[in-house]
Amino acid sequence: MTTEQKSPARGPVVCAAEAPRSRERHGEKFDIERARLGPLIGAKQIGCGYAVVPPGKRGFPFHNHHVNEELFVILEGEGVYRYGSTEYPVRAGDVCAAPAGGAETAHQLINTGAGPLAYLMISTSHDAEILEYPDSGKFIAAHRHGAGGGYASAPFKVAGRRGDWIDYWDGE
Repeated sequence: MTTEQKSPARGPVVCAAEAPRSRERHGEKFDIERARLGPLIGAKQIGCGYAVVPPGKRGFPFHNHHVNEELFVILEGEGVYRYGSTEYPVRAGDVCAAPAGGAETAHQLINTGAGPLAYLMISTSHDAEILEYPDSGKFIAAHRHGAGGGYASAPFKVAGRRGDWIDYWDGE
């Protein structure tokens, strides 16, 4: 008798806590386990992910999107939602908006609780995007070409800092 691994997706339904996750860590601040849920259930124009961040950590750098909007639904734990120049306490049941815009819409969730901070990440899913990182002064311009996934793994991307501009006519 062979045993088959059951898929966490049942057609258009998935149990977020049972979906396969990947873990990303960077330095002392960043640590996240996350699952891409949208592709598991067939979503095409909206992204959805499940994230779990350990105490004292954050999943992503403080950033803003110029094209896509995001929405976070806190499922478990407590933390701080850093949004623009303000910080908001969050807990299970809270919903946080991150509309497209400039630094005034930059956002980041930080786990300030004693246990895991688990949340859903829901977003529009446009392939082309420009992201800014106000804390480090970086930007990323990327296009995923329908590949899905994050912009860091996009097949076409450029990252830089303001002031690194090459003239439009350079080399022409």
